[in-house]
Amino acid sequence: MLEIRGLEVAYGPVQAVRGIDVDVNMGEVVALIGPNGAGKTSTLRAVSGMVSYQGSVTFEGADCRKANIEQLARLGVIHVPEGRRVFPSLNVHENFQVGAIAGTGRTEGFSIDDVYDLFPPLQPLRKRDGWALSGGEQQMVAIGRALVAKPRILLLDEPSLGLSPKFTQAVYGALAQVSDRIPLLLVEQNTVMALKHCTRAAVMVTGKLVLEGTAEDLADREALVASYLGEEPALTGEEVALERE
Repeated sequence: MLEIRGLEVAYGPVQAVRGIDVDVNMGEVVALIGPNGAGKTSTLRAVSGMVSYQGSVTFEGADCRKANIEQLARLGVIHVPEGRRVFPSLNVHENFQVGAIAGTGRTEGFSIDDVYDLFPPLQPLRKRDGWALSGGEQQMVAIGRALVAKPRILLLDEPSLGLSPKFTQAVYGALAQVSDRIPLLLVEQNTVMALKHCTRAAVMVTGKLVLEGTAEDLADREALVASYLGEEPALTGEEVALERE
């Protein structure tokens, strides 16, 4: 559905993305993982029309360069940016109503009632203003608002950033249900959650893709992935036993 070829994004003299290729097909969750400054967010912004770029981005055969942000949203390219960005003066239900505008004309997708079913904690908060929600509740609203826009593809930037383990599990539990119906392109620093829920992943460092594979392949190469991310790989059971001796 989504084909990215030779994507380059620059901010003046700073080259954020350096000629990457990415595909997202129906039924897939594709994760871009990597350290801060790797170019992951810039990749999503290019796809959704928020920044100019070199190379090509094609969605369902359409050249995305020929469409502006609003037109891409109307085509079903829906972006949930980092930082949630709910409308603070609108309540939960009103946030969803605003999101539904982008889905006008598409019949398949999620209704507002479907979103409340996906995120039960939001049901008693329908009339609560955005500013009065916790970070986890705001993230649920941001994703729910995107879903009622009836996306054909959903771009998610750091959905677990700053969330407690409880809300992280709730968000990814909902995304697991969503991915049966909508392909996802996911940017995530929580490598464990990304590899647990994606079908394919790519490690991005300094604007380039340095390692790609299925979630299972990359989980098996944990030490190599961790080295690119500047992390310590998790200890195996045998290593834990040795540490305790």
